[in-house]
Amino acid sequence: MSPHSPAAMSNYDEESLLQAFDDDDEEDAPRPMEHVVKWKAIRDQAIVVTGTTVYIPQIIYQPYTEADRIRYIEKVDLKEPIIFRTAHPDQWGIALEDALRAKMKDLLDKDDNMFENCGPSVSIRLQWPGYRAWTKQIPTMDFKSPKGPITRAKLAKNIANCVKRFIEEKEKECMEMEADRRWRVGTRYIRMEDLILVSLHHIAKGSWQPQLRLRTPLSEIQLGAFKLKPRLPLYIEARNTPPG
Repeated sequence: MSPHSPAAMSNYDEESLLQAFDDDDEEDAPRPMEHVVKWKAIRDQAIVVTGTTVYIPQIIYQPYTEADRIRYIEKVDLKEPIIFRTAHPDQWGIALEDALRAKMKDLLDKDDNMFENCGPSVSIRLQWPGYRAWTKQIPTMDFKSPKGPITRAKLAKNIANCVKRFIEEKEKECMEMEADRRWRVGTRYIRMEDLILVSLHHIAKGSWQPQLRLRTPLSEIQLGAFKLKPRLPLYIEARNTPPG
């Protein structure tokens, strides 16, 4: 099945991501770029069963100069968002903890090929509030025999590794002076285990940005920040919690 086929998107195909915005557009108002509309619409269209509906408030990456914005965005045929849908429960999003540990039996279309005809690598970009922009390249090919494009499951694991690396690096840095401290990352703050990967968006030539939502409520994360010890991974916390 194609990773962007109507069947893979169920009743929530890519065109529906634009529908919510069509009725409110004024004729003389500048229309936002399509990839920006789709980024924002995901939050309204996504089916959420587990975790929270709170998304990491990232801004969408764009090149610094107008010339580069034209070259790398406006003149590029940006691909459709990649949605990470699961069964049991039926929702949009896979826990990064599960992706990192390759627990993806419920990920739908997990063997579909990603990034066909996209070159040898792409940049995964994070625009996390309170921190400098971060990027890491990941391969688009799986070099196992036979060689071929990476699958949706492999892509999810690669993104989980990127987010884990980002948190490990940024934990050692100070947040920006005016930053909202609720979005601080680290072992006592927001961790990779607290996040769910909902979608991945093509936001510029060779650049993709993940849409992430919180698996753990901010109130619980903030409560854990007051403790002296680092917070345990969620699967260990669940194992150590006495039955009610």
